[in-house]
Amino acid sequence: MTAPPSRVLFISPQPFFQWRGSPIRVGFNLLALSELGCEIDLLTLPFGEDYPLPGLRIIRVANVCGRENIPIGPSIWKFVFAAKLWIRARKLIRERPYDVIHAVEDAGIFAVSLARFSRARLIFEKHSDPDSYRGGGMRNLIMTLYSRAEAHAIRHADAVIGTGESLVEQARSIVPEKPIYHIFDIPSSLVEPDPKRVRELKKSLRRRAGEILITYVGSFAVYQGIELLFDAIPRIVRREPRARFIIIGGTPEEIEARKRQLRAAGAEGAVSFPGKVPPDRLPDYLAASDLLLSPRLAGTNTPLKLLDYLKAGRCILATDNRANRQILCEESACFVRPDPEAFSVGVCRLISDPVGRERLACRGKELIGTTYNFGEFKRRLRRVYESLPNPG
Repeated sequence: MTAPPSRVLFISPQPFFQWRGSPIRVGFNLLALSELGCEIDLLTLPFGEDYPLPGLRIIRVANVCGRENIPIGPSIWKFVFAAKLWIRARKLIRERPYDVIHAVEDAGIFAVSLARFSRARLIFEKHSDPDSYRGGGMRNLIMTLYSRAEAHAIRHADAVIGTGESLVEQARSIVPEKPIYHIFDIPSSLVEPDPKRVRELKKSLRRRAGEILITYVGSFAVYQGIELLFDAIPRIVRREPRARFIIIGGTPEEIEARKRQLRAAGAEGAVSFPGKVPPDRLPDYLAASDLLLSPRLAGTNTPLKLLDYLKAGRCILATDNRANRQILCEESACFVRPDPEAFSVGVCRLISDPVGRERLACRGKELIGTTYNFGEFKRRLRRVYESLPNPG
């Protein structure tokens, strides 16, 4: 078995490191490449925390725009920083040779020209379905243009990685003859829950004895089903007084807006908002919960939260769509229609069925040990690198 290429320019057009899907995924890529002995230059945005690893150098473009962060989804700032990343990447490949350029999402669009210029091999990593970000007329036009540019990157990459089976299918429909690899997501933290901390959280999160802790983790983006969730909560609270909701994620402004919505519906007292929880603390919150929610509405890529849910060994209730069914089935989760009434009925049914919750939780936990773990992730990434054509 040949060793992977040793010098990698990894381009991530997302803030790094931050607690959200793509940066977490990038972190595991970097950890795997570091353990495989690669030298990695990570070129990324000027936002995020340090991420020390052997062989890793983090290079951030300048923040001339004065931004404090960059939102998920298309924006003018994405284009501004994409241009800055491209300029800085050109400078880097003049200074030193790279064996591979590994570009994530929209970085793959401009990485095609970088690979040609440097004669490095190109890996394009696809994390999302552009249709997930469609909305108004202008946004739809932008995403149509992006889809065409992404297809160009897929055609010209030496290898393509998709994080979900549906994304792999999309790439294969563009270039059936090209190597397209499925490297699934894994739980956002390799840390196991701390029993003492779990006991403390159960005590602090419950307001009274007998409450069932129901947790949602994720951003407040529309495609996550956040409107469905907050429309369902008042219905659930009226039917089932034991329900206590823990909403992890959201900005302070988003949280305040949702508190106002719940206050108007008379349900604010049944919901707690811890805000964003660091990945290595998240396992404690999930293990302290009784029921975990995935109200996803749009897109076909796997919600990262599902891997954390499975690892926690807790019952999952999910909307019945392709995104959630990427890794879940009737043996590992309870599915409901994506509307507030069906969602609330499903939650109330599981609150009253502790035996059913435990049965679903045990099956889900098995999937982490057999498939969705870092060892398998690293093995698949190594295979991609070893399969690249010899530089010519």
